[in-house]
Amino acid sequence: MDNKQRASLIIDYLGGSDNILKVVNCMTRVRVTTKDEEKVDIEKLKTVDGVMAVVESEELQIVMGPGVSAKVSKEMADLSNSKYEIEGENNNDQAETNRDKAQRLSKEKKSEVKSKQKNSKFKTFTADIAGIFVPLIPAFVGAGIIGGIGSVLQNMITAGTITSEFIISLVTVINIIKNGLFAYLNVYIGINAAKTFKANEGLGGVIGGIIYLTGMNPDSPLTNIITKDPLSAGQGGVIGVLLAVYIMSKIENKLHEVIPDSLDIIVTSTLTLLFTGLVTIFLIMPVAGFISSLLIGVTDAVINVGGAFSGFILGAFFLPLVMFGLHQILTPIHIAMIESKGATFLLPILAMAGAGQVGAAIAILVKCRKNKSLTNIVKGALPVGILGIGEPLIYAVSLPMGKTFITACIGGGIGGAVIGALGQVGASAIGPSGVALIPLIVNGRWLSYVIGLLAGYLGGFVVTYFFGIDKKFETDKGEGLEAIGDFKF
Repeated sequence: MDNKQRASLIIDYLGGSDNILKVVNCMTRVRVTTKDEEKVDIEKLKTVDGVMAVVESEELQIVMGPGVSAKVSKEMADLSNSKYEIEGENNNDQAETNRDKAQRLSKEKKSEVKSKQKNSKFKTFTADIAGIFVPLIPAFVGAGIIGGIGSVLQNMITAGTITSEFIISLVTVINIIKNGLFAYLNVYIGINAAKTFKANEGLGGVIGGIIYLTGMNPDSPLTNIITKDPLSAGQGGVIGVLLAVYIMSKIENKLHEVIPDSLDIIVTSTLTLLFTGLVTIFLIMPVAGFISSLLIGVTDAVINVGGAFSGFILGAFFLPLVMFGLHQILTPIHIAMIESKGATFLLPILAMAGAGQVGAAIAILVKCRKNKSLTNIVKGALPVGILGIGEPLIYAVSLPMGKTFITACIGGGIGGAVIGALGQVGASAIGPSGVALIPLIVNGRWLSYVIGLLAGYLGGFVVTYFFGIDKKFETDKGEGLEAIGDFKF
């Protein structure tokens, strides 16, 4: 079945084109807003080739995995003539609650609404963060891998292993391509932040560019109001850009209300840039620089001082963050570490959460081999789990099985403990995890990362095999995945 056929079948089971209001492309799933929920056939949706799970919430979530979801969502929008969006662009999608995911077969709407209301502001915040950074993930992955190849070649040139003029020129080209993202990252973040905060994207890009202080004379630098030292280009980094563009959005939208239409484009843009620029240079950059340095220092201390213990805690509790949709709030910390240290030493530890879940999935395949319906789901979700996309395994397998989710977290903690004990395992970019992160590991520490992955796989397998699988899941005769309603997280 090709993607157009999948899309057509999904549309039929959603109640037809007339029942679809909006289709949103997420990295791993298709989000659909319908007119009449009663027309949707959930059970038939689950049978469509390529559908790993269906999550019922305010928006219907059809989990299909990376790549496939993007293609199918576009086909669905084209076939149904419905509104099409990419997650984070022109919308404020809220992350699902734990009850939505743990009890996706339940239709207790009152509990769902209460759970959403309880954390609505924080969920909106995390959705905004996702809207800013998710569109940049392909750029991070591509530029990061290209930069990693360049680093390997440069090391070989430095060691004298390679002396070819062609390879030397190739490294220069690779660095130019890589720096197309990393040298101007704050500009891209400024544009996306302005889009998310409903401000002018061009102005957001300019505010992001101000952070580089390109117009400042190095011989006569401005003064940091906190330290009294010369103000440094890039100080405050991504945190400063986010704060500055948020303030800019408030100023711009307020000016739109009071400036006459005939003068709006001239006066509003000028005053917005002037006010925000002054605040950014003399207040936000020093303050955000202090906050950024503090966050990086605390993160480094937790990883370096805590060692294996910190690694276990971080690895074990990352899956719940992914489940609640809160993992995006760590993205600014990753990027700040990359800007200041050349790598994020937090990401490889957090990636072990996915390793624990992969180990748990393998244990299910072994122990529940007689349960064909369950093992087929695992086989569909496992490959992308190995590549670092954990949502299909979370929503379709470990969370519905209850105890399996907990043992998968423990497996992630074991992998994190190993990475923490080995120390100084960093990644040059964000985006992928699992085995896909190996090319991005810096300073030749990829073997330490692989050892951590294997520990996570083994830990998740052993703990899940002996403690994480209820007997009812071992054969098709049991209650199987339909019994998730009796699990309370």
